[in-house]
Formats: sequence, C-alpha cells, structure tokens
Amino acid sequence: MTEQPSVETARNLGLERAVNARDLGGYLTQDGRRVRSGVALRSDALNRLSERDLEVLAGSGLRRVIDLRSMEEVREAGPDVIPGLPVAEVRSAEFSADSVTVEPEGPDGITLHHVPVYATDFDIYVSLRDALAGRDAERQREVLGDGKAARMMEGLYRWFVTSPLGRERFAEVLRLVAAPDGPPVLFHCSAGKDRTGWAAALILTALGVDRETVFTDYLLTNERSGAIIKTIVESFRSQGLMKDPSLMLPIFHAERPYLEAAFEELENGWGTFEKFWQEGLGLDDTVLAGLRHNLLD
Repeated sequence: MTEQPSVETARNLGLERAVNARDLGGYLTQDGRRVRSGVALRSDALNRLSERDLEVLAGSGLRRVIDLRSMEEVREAGPDVIPGLPVAEVRSAEFSADSVTVEPEGPDGITLHHVPVYATDFDIYVSLRDALAGRDAERQREVLGDGKAARMMEGLYRWFVTSPLGRERFAEVLRLVAAPDGPPVLFHCSAGKDRTGWAAALILTALGVDRETVFTDYLLTNERSGAIIKTIVESFRSQGLMKDPSLMLPIFHAERPYLEAAFEELENGWGTFEKFWQEGLGLDDTVLAGLRHNLLD
C-alpha cells in the first residue's frame, strides 16, 4: 500500500453551514501520483450558506456544481445558494426528477447539473420524514429498530451498484468530472455522506487510490459531522419528535459495512473495478484518461 498523508489532507473547506465540505486533493495513488487540490470538492447541501461561506465559494473558481439530491429533498430544503448560480433557473430545474443542466447567465457563472440519485424503495429522505412526522415511537421503532436502519442503508448502497438507473447517474457524474472543461467541480447530496460518498469512492478508485484510503475518506464524514449530528439528535428528543433518537444514528453515520456492501455488489456482478467501469458504468478509456488528466498531478 502506498503511504498516505494525514487524513487532514482531505482538507475542510471551512464552510460554517456545510460542515462536510472538503477537498479530495492530496491523496496518493498506488503508482505514486497525487490527487490535485482545488479541482474536485465534495460536500453536504449548499442551500443555507452563510455570507462567509459564500465568500469562500466565490473564490474557489468553481465551474460546475453537481446536485445529487432528489426532487423532494430540494423542494423541502431549497436549491443551492452559490455565487454565480442563476437562482430562478436553478429553482426550476431542481423540481425535475430527470437530469437537468442549467447554464450560467454569464461567462463567469457556474453550471448546475441536477443529477438526482434516489430509488422509491430506498428513498431515505422520504422514509425519515414519514417516520418522524407522526411522532409515533412504536412506528419509529418498527421502521428503524432492530437493525432495520442499518439494513436500509446497506440496501441503499447495494442499489447504487445493482440499479441501472443508479449506475447511469453515477456514470454521468464521472463524465462531468472528466470533461475537459469540468474542474473545478463540486458534487454533493444532502448530508454529503451516501451518494456523495459513493461518487467519491468511484473517483478515488478510478484514480488508483488504494481501497483503505477510500474508506478513510468515506469515514471522515463522521469526524466532520459529529457535532451537528449530536445537536440534531438532541433536538429530536427535546422537541418530542422521537422518544429514542438513537434509532437515527445508523442513518446519520457513515459506517464501513455500507461502503463494503457497494464494493461487494460491484465484485459479485463484475469481478473487477475495470470491468465495472466498462460494463457496469458504460465508461471507456477516454473518460478514465480525462479523469486522471483533470485530477492527478
């Protein structure tokens, strides 16, 4: 295994209201190259940024933002608020369940790609909303208790790989990141954990970063989001939304078995990452070369 720098290499972007926003740059590949900083950023939702956050992103040089949230998530939480995004057009596009590209109004603007990744059977956002809405402790335990929440999450990660729609959407993300005019690019979902985590795992693996480092980057979410998760759990208790908010922890946390489930399905279905890249994702060597050209020193 190639010796890796500290996990702090995956540097925090310092956003006050998107605490899981960070840079994929700094990781070493197994052939000794390094992922460039400032070209591929991953994040949680960007719908409630502070003025300071807006200043940070305004200086990032972003060309593309890829929003992986579903229509329901955007409808309830709101569209991204980033300097250079045309708000009216963004809002219109975000209500579509299909992939939609919104071009910027001016040459210095940012292109939005709405690439919703969700499944009816594994729409975690809707399941949680419904479980919390009734404040019914028995119903919440029925939905989330006895390991059901963790199994739900593992099922979601398996769906990322086994679903043709899921593979199509993640392949779209990879094409965008590999495009000649792609970076700097930021991709995100709501928590920056699951859909964003699998997209990051695919990118880092394609670049030649070893598997353990891919897991290190994935699990870093728990460090970044730990404080806000604690606050949310306590608010569920204080507001009477849940009698036992710990039922939500398997949903809120990034757990190694979740990502392992995705890689297990990849290997069961295609044997190797190379075959999955070509046959599962439908990507060719041109996309791989573009990705490595854009992201590696």
